Amino acid sequence: MPRVPVTTSRREQILTEAARLFARHGFHGVSIDGIGAAVGVSGPALYRHFPSKEGLLAEMLVGISEHLLAGGQERAAEHADPVALLDALVAFHTDFALRQPELITVQDRDLANLPDPSRRRVRGLQRAYVEIWVDALQRAGLAAGEEAARVAAHAAFGLMNSTPRSAGHTRAEVAAPVLVAMTRAALRASPV
Repeated sequence: MPRVPVTTSRREQILTEAARLFARHGFHGVSIDGIGAAVGVSGPALYRHFPSKEGLLAEMLVGISEHLLAGGQERAAEHADPVALLDALVAFHTDFALRQPELITVQDRDLANLPDPSRRRVRGLQRAYVEIWVDALQRAGLAAGEEAARVAAHAAFGLMNSTPRSAGHTRAEVAAPVLVAMTRAALRASPV
């Protein structure tokens, strides 16, 4: 029986369950039949939605990278003030990290299992997302140069992306304000 809401499409159900299974068992520890069983279909039925298990992983990781970049661009367009932009980015990224910690685990562990074109696409999207943070940190005067801003951005991601380990058994309404406050404080503590 599916573990995801029935209001989602079959494709979304497959992506959600595959992320959960990949996070728990690793990409190579999960079969197409296992993913199919998790969504209530036969394994071969998944090939109606994805060309292969690698194709499913690619859509998963490219999709979340596109989502993060689009969210970052949207917030950058909404907030001219760099400090307000950083606050919006922290809230956005923390929300993602708490809602989809499985994707963080899959990204960390299984990016190398992507075909080269998909891996390059993910890395390009991620670099563009980081640059939104780098620009905001520099404009806010919170980093002494581009390299320091990049280090600060990645440190912030490390804190927010710790959710699979740090907030896995904590309610989001408890974890979110803690992660947001700590990330904001960490960004403002950068030596300038």
